[in-house]
Amino acid sequence: MKKLTVAALALTTLLSGNAFAHEAGEFFIRAGSATVRPTEGAGGTLGSLGGFDVSNNTQLGLTFTYMATDNIGVELLAATPFRHKIGTAATGDIATVHHLPPTLMAQWYFGDSSSKLRPYVGVGVNYTTFFDEGFNDNGKETGLSDLSLKDSWGAAGQVGMDYLINRDWLINMSVWYMDIDTTASYKMGGVQQRDSVRLDPWVFMFSAGYRF
Repeated sequence: MKKLTVAALALTTLLSGNAFAHEAGEFFIRAGSATVRPTEGAGGTLGSLGGFDVSNNTQLGLTFTYMATDNIGVELLAATPFRHKIGTAATGDIATVHHLPPTLMAQWYFGDSSSKLRPYVGVGVNYTTFFDEGFNDNGKETGLSDLSLKDSWGAAGQVGMDYLINRDWLINMSVWYMDIDTTASYKMGGVQQRDSVRLDPWVFMFSAGYRF
């Protein structure tokens, strides 16, 4: 019984105390590994080539959070450009595309300002801009050219968790789901084509953060 009491007190001390984390008016910046994974079945069709797949990619992720109250935060997600390969079962990789997905979230943090562990959920909006898209030699050999993807607006959802290491530093794990739908324009055999493309990725981020 004594051991259980000591363990309970230790856990309470670990998860709370006088850390005063996430108070109203504070600002956080987090940096770490962000991986974009298009959902299973994401992609579309490329004319007679049929369905295609979009690869995962990992880049430097950044989040900037302002605490409007002890429980409400506003967060902006940014990253270095993601680079994805596009391929089909018949041809292999045929194209690459880069994108940036800045995402603005409104968040609710559970617990109170004295908690070291702060799980949270968020909802918001994602804007994805595509650039430097193009077919490689493999794609050009099949008669494909002039690839262009339309920028996208969509909803986003998020769950995450901060753990305060000390007064200023924290570690974070977070996951987003983003509604990213676009239109791919290209030429096949010199004929203009347009196809709908659905990415709808999960984004996983593991990061360290600093509080100002």
